[in-house]
Amino acid sequence: MTTAASTTNFAETFPDEVVARSIVRDVELPGGGGTFALITLDNGFDHTRPTTLGPQTVAGVGKALEELKTRVEAGEIVGVGITGKPFVFAVGADLSGISAVRERAQARAITELGHEVFARFGELGVPSFAFVNGAALGGGLEIALNCDYRTVSGDVGMIAFPECFLGLLPGWGGCWLTPNLVGPQKAVTLIVENALSQNRMINGAKAHALGLFDELFEPADFLMRSLRWAEGVIDGSIVIDRPEVDGDESAWEAAVAAGRAIADARTGGYSPAPYRALDIISAARTSTKAEGFEQENDGLADLLMGEEVRAGLYAFDLVQRRAKRPAGAPDKSLARKVTKVGIVGAGLMASQLALLFIRRLEVPVVMTDLDQARVDKGVEYVHGELDKLAAKGRLSGDKLNRLKALITGSTSKDGFADAQFVIEAVFEEMSVKKQVWAEVEAVVSGECVLATNTSSLSITEMASELAHPERLVGFHFFNPVAVMPLLEIISGEKTDDETLATAFATGKKLKKTTILVQDSPSFIVNRLLGRFMSDMSRIVDEGTPVEVADAGFAGISPMPPFQLMGLVGPAIALHNNETLAAAFPDRFSVSDTFRRIVEMKKPSFYVDRDGEQVLDPEIQALYDANGADKNPLTAEQVREQVLSGLAEEARLMLDEGVVQAPMDLDLGMITGAGFQFWNGGLTPLLDRSGVAEKVTGQRFLPVGVASLPA
Repeated sequence: MTTAASTTNFAETFPDEVVARSIVRDVELPGGGGTFALITLDNGFDHTRPTTLGPQTVAGVGKALEELKTRVEAGEIVGVGITGKPFVFAVGADLSGISAVRERAQARAITELGHEVFARFGELGVPSFAFVNGAALGGGLEIALNCDYRTVSGDVGMIAFPECFLGLLPGWGGCWLTPNLVGPQKAVTLIVENALSQNRMINGAKAHALGLFDELFEPADFLMRSLRWAEGVIDGSIVIDRPEVDGDESAWEAAVAAGRAIADARTGGYSPAPYRALDIISAARTSTKAEGFEQENDGLADLLMGEEVRAGLYAFDLVQRRAKRPAGAPDKSLARKVTKVGIVGAGLMASQLALLFIRRLEVPVVMTDLDQARVDKGVEYVHGELDKLAAKGRLSGDKLNRLKALITGSTSKDGFADAQFVIEAVFEEMSVKKQVWAEVEAVVSGECVLATNTSSLSITEMASELAHPERLVGFHFFNPVAVMPLLEIISGEKTDDETLATAFATGKKLKKTTILVQDSPSFIVNRLLGRFMSDMSRIVDEGTPVEVADAGFAGISPMPPFQLMGLVGPAIALHNNETLAAAFPDRFSVSDTFRRIVEMKKPSFYVDRDGEQVLDPEIQALYDANGADKNPLTAEQVREQVLSGLAEEARLMLDEGVVQAPMDLDLGMITGAGFQFWNGGLTPLLDRSGVAEKVTGQRFLPVGVASLPA
């Protein structure tokens, strides 16, 4: 049969593919059970470059399987297995060439090829096995699912279907095979819910417990134990008893309906990918494998020709490439070596910073605060978190003791005298921070870098009274420090290149995504978040119900704006809003109602009511008293107004030179605020929706960047 896959020249379409070889070797089964053929996927690079599945790689797997089928027919082998190089099984499709796909036939050829090749694992005439020894994402996980039997190593920490996160769907068997293996509810969790929860991943133990894998073995002798187990399966001494999937229609459709509700909440209906995946999961209850795979062919081909996946690939490229080479950063050779760190403050943020510096830099860290009780509490926090890591097996006993010995505390700043890097995490008030730096500067050496974790205050003003203002730099982390990838590095008017280079080198060692920002109110993320929160507050004050306002922003930020305000903390959000309103009174305003909510010390806008999140009745009463029917908007009108405000603010930030390019705004919003990959962060969404040109008269990105080629 002629298919798009069989008539496509993949080498021509994907000229830059890093091709992984399918290395086949014969293994004599340890119990004398015969010859077993083991395929190892290996791209020839060290473990820092994971194996991806481009079309030529997949075709290579197909060729290996064809040759093995001939050997099976000749009676030479009793089973076939596939595994990966150390630490990696396969991390999914090679996305690098997707931007070159311009026709649906090319897109369909990609998904057809995967189906045609991977289906051969079930057509060999002998049992097939996947021995998952490392990360298995997307297409990598689908290879395993197409095999008859599967084992997984206990140290595998990355197993997932990330496709809907990028605007795609699992198109090489995942949407049909998964529900028929583990049931619709677990399939919806794996394919839709986890993907739309910032690409949540599971580990080997969890994947085994869910039923994706038949056996879980420890890493030390994983392959040998997998081979022994496979021999038992082949000779019949081990029988795999998989629970039968409940095919009850009402239960099946309830799981799919729950998935649609998740997709509605996370995407607002603006991303077609999860809905196409759910359609296939729904049909999988009664469809044949061939019918399910055909649905995947059509679904993936359509999505590959959509704007969302182009934006998703653009976002993926930002976090994989631009994040590693920060635009505008000085030459790294200018960076000074950091062998000791000082931290002013011992509260929660300061303690999180101390833990991060100790774990990543492994240098002495001294914390200071106003009294010994606060200092002791900060040091105890660090010790406690290190103990938790050790209990989870992530730190050896020796390393635990070494790291604990690195943290000390004092009420005096004298311990900063030989530090090369001092960071403060004190109250967000300019006078307080100026006093801190005056005290620190009196103690430290002339070359010590001074870093402020301010979220909105001017670096230039903060440095204005220092003897050496050139060594103060903004070093803005996001909370929680251990989880959020972004680190905004802010240059004041006098910050010199040596200071900036040291800041970037330190950020890299901390394993953070660093972006250069020129000094401006609230910098990147908080300025853009502040704009949409300011606009949202105004819209709600004018009569739009909070729930409607939240619904209007679905699918842009990781959670509805008023839920996000609760996570950030209303008091912190208000402070940021006040900073921006003082700087830009023509565009930002401070809601009196919002001020009253903060005065009431409300921790969030929503409360739990019988397991459901509802607006706090006292907050609802404030808005009702404001005149709830004054000027209500629809969810779509809310979306239009807020996106318009973001487009205006983004253009102004670029014109002011706050960042180097729109890509930095997008990288910041993705890594610092969790904006969706399939939107491309922010500016591709503004371009795609037409809001950018309507508000600013121009696109942010050229056609073909984060969009379909012109």
